[in-house]
Parts: sequence; C-alpha cells; structure tokens
Amino acid sequence: MENHTEVTEFVLEGFEDEANTQLVLLILFLVMYIITFMGNAGMTIITSVDSHLHTPMYFFLKNLSFLDICYSSVITPKAMVTLASGSKLISYKGCATQMFFFSLFGTTEAFFLAVMAYDRFTAICSPLLYHTIMSKKICICLMGVSYLFGFVNCCTQTGFTFSLSFCEPTKINHFFCDVPAVIKASCSDTFVNELVLLVLCGFIIVTTAVIVIVSYAYIVTTILHMPSVKGRYKAFSTCTSHLMAVSLFFGTVFFMYAQPGGMSSPNQGKVMSVFYTIVIPMLNPLIYSLRNKEVKEALKRQFGRKGFAL
Repeated sequence: MENHTEVTEFVLEGFEDEANTQLVLLILFLVMYIITFMGNAGMTIITSVDSHLHTPMYFFLKNLSFLDICYSSVITPKAMVTLASGSKLISYKGCATQMFFFSLFGTTEAFFLAVMAYDRFTAICSPLLYHTIMSKKICICLMGVSYLFGFVNCCTQTGFTFSLSFCEPTKINHFFCDVPAVIKASCSDTFVNELVLLVLCGFIIVTTAVIVIVSYAYIVTTILHMPSVKGRYKAFSTCTSHLMAVSLFFGTVFFMYAQPGGMSSPNQGKVMSVFYTIVIPMLNPLIYSLRNKEVKEALKRQFGRKGFAL
C-alpha cells in the first residue's frame, strides 16, 4: 500500500467561481435545506404524536424522514459554508467523515425504501396477517438490517477510497466528498476501487430494486383482482407516494453509480448530486403529506387541538 498521509486537506472545486452564481446557489441551497429540515422534522413529529399514525407504515416513514434530515445535513451545510466563505478546503479527516456518513445514510435509505415496498405488499396482499407479520419487533429488525447494510457499505467504500495515495495539490471536482470524485483525485491505480464501487453499488441498487419491483408486481396483481373500483382506488392510493419517492431516488442513484459512464461526467454528476442530496430529501415529506389523506387528517387533528384553522 502506498503512503497517503502527506495529504492533510483537499480542495472541493464545486461550482463556478462567479460571484452571482455562488450567491444564487447559496440562497437556493439555504431555502431547500430549511424546507428539508422543517418538512422532515414535521413528518417525524406528526407520526410520533398522533396515535392514528402508530402503524408499521408510518414507523418506517418517520425513520425515513429522520434519514433524510441526516442525509442532507451531511452535505448541504458544508456546501453552504463553502459558497458563503469562498474557502473550498476540507480536511482529510473531514472528507473521510463526510464520505462515511453520506454512504451510511444513502445506503440505509435505499434499503428503507425496499422495506417500505415490502410493507405495502404485506398490507395489500395479506391484510388479515398484516399486523402479525409486521409486528413491532419485525419492524425494528428490518430497520436494523437496513442500517447494517449501510454500515457495511460505508466502511468498505471509505476504507478502500482512503487507502489510495493522494498527491498535492489534491483537487476534488465536486462540491462534496463523493466516492467517485475522490477516487478520480487519487494518483494511484484506481481500477480495483472503481470495480468495488460498481459491484457494491450495483448489488445495493439491484437487490433493493428487485424487492421493490417484485413487491409491486404482486400489489398490482392483487389490486386488479379486487372486485370493487373503490377498493382498487383505495389500495393503490396508499402506494402512490411511495412509488414516487422510489422512482426519484433509484432513478437518480442508478444514473450516478450503477453505470460505467457515471464516473466520466463530473459536471453532469454535480447536477444529479444536487438532486439526490438536496432536492429528493426536500420533496419526500411533501410527497408523503400532500398525497396522503391520513397525514393530512392527522395535521388537522393536531392543529385543531392547538386552536389553529387548517
């Protein structure tokens, strides 16, 4: 293994250096981060305090909201500090820490979305056994397994990436320490790292996507065999929010990590990274609240108790 301890910091090249562009991006990131934090914190609170939402589906939704706060907070505040101060430096340890937690929360979210698809499959295809199958113990175990996969991936990715050699000046063509961008900044042979990245991310995306696709294949089949139009509509309406969230997340992540060309277009990669690190965590609570009758009713109940009209 080559020595890489001589490098103590990296330069995040980020976006264009024009003052107007930096200001627009700073305001945009700030607004989106506030919406992300408030929206997901609100979803976490409402699913915790309203007893009508103490079901497996909302247990997972509450934890997804917590993940989205963490996921976005690993990247956005540092990006805003960089845009505001103009300093593009990040320490070696800071870069490794950012990569570790970003990989942890990103991978965990992928498995969480798969678990939520399985939850909808159980609720629609086996409604009489739903609360038996999706007991509190099982829900906690599924959450733990999701975090376990996230931990294994982030340890592997961060360990492999920071075993590489980096030579001064080390410039990362990105606005955060994403694995492909840091690998490209290395002066070592990165073939093994790129292969590990492709295999691991491919495994994660394929595994979770298969769970989602198979779950929804059974869900659609079950819904189509329902005799009542009202019943079909009600069953499908419980899945639309999750389908939208899954499509946004997996579509973007697949574009970034599960194709060989994903590492060859840094500027395109930055745009897509903004989408899945900042935009998707902001949209998730909006998708789940605006398109979810139970959440809207819970909000009315809670605001009603506080004396507000909604």
